[in-house]
Amino acid sequence: MTARNDPALRSLVASVLWPGFNGHSAPDWLKRALEEGLAGVVYFSQNIDAGDPAQLARLSAELRSIRSGVLIGVDEEGGNVTRLEALRGSTVPGHWQLGRRDDVELTRQVGAELARRVLAAGANVALAPVADVNTNPRNPVIGVRSFGASAALVSRHVSAMITGLQSGGVAACVKHFPGHGDTHTDSHHALPRLELGWDEIEREHLPPFHAAIAAGARSIMTAHIVVPELGEEPATLNPRVLSRLRAAGFTGTIVTDALDMAAIRATVGAGPGAVQAILAGADLLCIGNPANLGPKAGATSDLDDYLEVQGALLDALDDGSLPVATLERAAASVAGLAVPSPAHPGDTVRRDFSELARGLIQIHGAVPPLPPGATELTVLDLRERATIAVASTTDAFSTALGSEFVVERLVPGPLPRTDRLLSGVVDDALATIPASRTVVVLVDSIAASGPQRTALDAVAAVRPDAIVVNAGLAAAHPLPPLALVETLTASRLAAEALLRLLRPAADSSAPDSPAADSFAPGPFAPDPFALTIPPHAGGLPAARAGNRSATRAGAERADATGTDAEATERR
Repeated sequence: MTARNDPALRSLVASVLWPGFNGHSAPDWLKRALEEGLAGVVYFSQNIDAGDPAQLARLSAELRSIRSGVLIGVDEEGGNVTRLEALRGSTVPGHWQLGRRDDVELTRQVGAELARRVLAAGANVALAPVADVNTNPRNPVIGVRSFGASAALVSRHVSAMITGLQSGGVAACVKHFPGHGDTHTDSHHALPRLELGWDEIEREHLPPFHAAIAAGARSIMTAHIVVPELGEEPATLNPRVLSRLRAAGFTGTIVTDALDMAAIRATVGAGPGAVQAILAGADLLCIGNPANLGPKAGATSDLDDYLEVQGALLDALDDGSLPVATLERAAASVAGLAVPSPAHPGDTVRRDFSELARGLIQIHGAVPPLPPGATELTVLDLRERATIAVASTTDAFSTALGSEFVVERLVPGPLPRTDRLLSGVVDDALATIPASRTVVVLVDSIAASGPQRTALDAVAAVRPDAIVVNAGLAAAHPLPPLALVETLTASRLAAEALLRLLRPAADSSAPDSPAADSFAPGPFAPDPFALTIPPHAGGLPAARAGNRSATRAGAERADATGTDAEATERR
């Protein structure tokens, strides 16, 4: 009998798999997999119905009725990364904001609130906190998702958030071992290399993981990065890396980062990668988000992705390359993670961080409130496109400002790398904005030299009255003499703090705000604020008032009067 025909071995394989799926309800293949012993699922934005606040809890209850010990995970960090609030942005402080504030009790409370929200959705694992020490200002995927650039700072906040999450009844999944903070490549798109010796990694990047272990973290997620000193395999597939995690005293569940990421799927493949990960010491295989296109350019479905990994494990059992005992070891760890974390009564109380939001942003220069008669402003969005980790393309800033102003959002698209072309793009955009209108410039990559910093020079030359809002890491070098608001995240919480700064009388409790327990990020639609400007288009369409759009010269404009921007999840 082959493994494919052996019910016991099929169940064993299923017990270490953690797939995503499409839709608001469980597909038939997922129900069958749960009956067969599937470990559980990871929720993504496409699984949540914005129009039905109780939908996600019902879905969780349905999954649990099929398999009582199901693991339901949510990628919910707060700040930039949210699935439960993907539509409008997170109302929880981001990691870098918390590190800058350096109040470990506040971080613990944020962890407890995240736990409350995850539990309300019927889930029991939060893919948080981020333990990466962001020492590279050009890091494209971590940045403000980290608590900071100091191992000691990150360590104490990782410990505090784990305490908050797990005392709230949710298992923490700390990420990304052995540290993704000094890379300059996004592992969603390619395979990064951590060009450091292990001694330096141990000194600068591992302390937060040691703190996580000491705090009792129930699971730790691997990083798809190469540590050359320990071999050319990604850490997820490298027994020399994962054995060091066990040697550090970690006895919980080792979870892989998503196997659909290009660092795995475009190199060894998700199926072979799954086998190698189990052999290397991983326990739970996160298959990934089927809504992402990935290296297969959308050619597969959620079922295809699941069968690819399942089939590889079954074949490896048949050919003897994967010992049954190794798979049983992993399955036992996953079963232990499924045992509920006990919640402490004081840590299940709802927390509102809106009153703290103003204290989590920093202001440089004069940012006067806009006059009461001001009704329009333009947002010039120079930011990079959201990473796959962030997933949502919603602009929380335009949405928040749109509750008080008619907002016109200009999006130049990928900024040219040459100064001359870059200045032309910025000049073209600014030329369409009336001199009497306030300009808010959004950036998120000015910590090091690059197009966004160069673009600010062009802005300062034409509109020295512009207000710069930096949602990324703080700049290490002087910027042009412009008013600067550092929000350190692109969350709804930060956006509403910006609104109250510009319009102090603004009521943050707008009636269209969703209930805190709904967390609804869908349905998905293009951002209605966006105007995409072709590089150096040589002219833009004239501004139009109201919720109307016009296309001209390849550019599209949409003004907004409080309309909610909606999210799309993409790869």
